Amino acid sequence: MFTGIIEAKGTIKSLQITDNGARLTIDAGTLDMSDVKLGDSIATNGICLTVVAMAGTNYSVDVSNETLQRTCFGNYQQGQQVNLEKAMLPTTRFGGHMVSGHVDAKSKIISIKNNGNSIEFWLELPQAFAQYISEKGSITIDGISLTVNALTAEQFRLTIVPHTLTQTIMSNYQVGTEVNLEVDLIARYLERLLMKPSAQEKSAGVTEELLRKSGFM
Repeated sequence: MFTGIIEAKGTIKSLQITDNGARLTIDAGTLDMSDVKLGDSIATNGICLTVVAMAGTNYSVDVSNETLQRTCFGNYQQGQQVNLEKAMLPTTRFGGHMVSGHVDAKSKIISIKNNGNSIEFWLELPQAFAQYISEKGSITIDGISLTVNALTAEQFRLTIVPHTLTQTIMSNYQVGTEVNLEVDLIARYLERLLMKPSAQEKSAGVTEELLRKSGFM
């Protein structure tokens, strides 16, 4: 589990893609690796990946074909920067929102516009996940916990402050850049709870009325 607060920017040192998947080696840059061990998870551009090798500030991860197809990793190149966040601890300050590191879809930057000291990014709205995205709701873009500031039937807007631009790879974004998108975890679970059970499924007794009385709605 992650918070979506980026700890450092890393750089892809090597990327080997085969028919069976990929092996990446990433220079973690300023990320504190002193407490990282083999088997630990590091969100790399929002993708929860397991550390399989370490050497100095570098760590290596294996990426499955499923991840290559669902995320932007298949388009990445050596030397590209990525957002990094280590898995959260029970004592971690929860500055973002609950992020699983399981990417739902890819999106694309449609436009970039200055607005005062901030920058507005308009992105494509993946229709298969549109029901989980709401104005002022949380969303994860390349591992960054962000707020949806405006929404249309086909697009959504992010308003990014200077601090976020300098601490993440968003300053590298251009029109047409593809990004990894993870929708709000709570929205997905609530939808599942509210689904009417089929004849083969035993009802858990969770109803819209029950959720409303319990303060979830």
